[in-house]
Amino acid sequence: MEDLDELREEEENPLKDMYMTFKSGNEHFGISVSNVIEIIGMQAITQVPDVEDYIRGLINLRGKIIPVIDVRVRFRQEALPYTDRTCIIVINVNGTVLGLIVEKIDEVMKIDKNNISAPPSLSQNANASEKYVCGLARTADGVKLLLDPERLIQDEDFTSFDDLEDMENEAEEE
Repeated sequence: MEDLDELREEEENPLKDMYMTFKSGNEHFGISVSNVIEIIGMQAITQVPDVEDYIRGLINLRGKIIPVIDVRVRFRQEALPYTDRTCIIVINVNGTVLGLIVEKIDEVMKIDKNNISAPPSLSQNANASEKYVCGLARTADGVKLLLDPERLIQDEDFTSFDDLEDMENEAEEE
């Protein structure tokens, strides 16, 4: 009976257990495909003054202005020049659409929940990327750090995003 319930759940949500994996620095990360809207190539970014350094600015995506953040900088890694492999993962986090600039997309893969464990408890000296991790996934080629997109944009970030949305609305009214 349990297998039948699991099969029904999978039929209802074909994206269940699917993750978009990407590289940042020496680490490989995953984000639930249910948060991913699309992947786009790098494009012109309009910088916005007086925002966090990892918020690179705004892009115009088919008439919608969305903020983009550089994942490397968010994780307090050294910023790298963007290359032809650099891309933007456009995600939706609780109704907020934003772009994640990543070095390279790896793949979309299914990760069974039995292969995901909770991250270890974090110390005060935890790596910046660790506080955004909601799980550790064991895969054939190693471990992927599964990101919680809500943690990527904490409360103080929502203030910045609200300011950016206000700027977008003002621009549309003119």
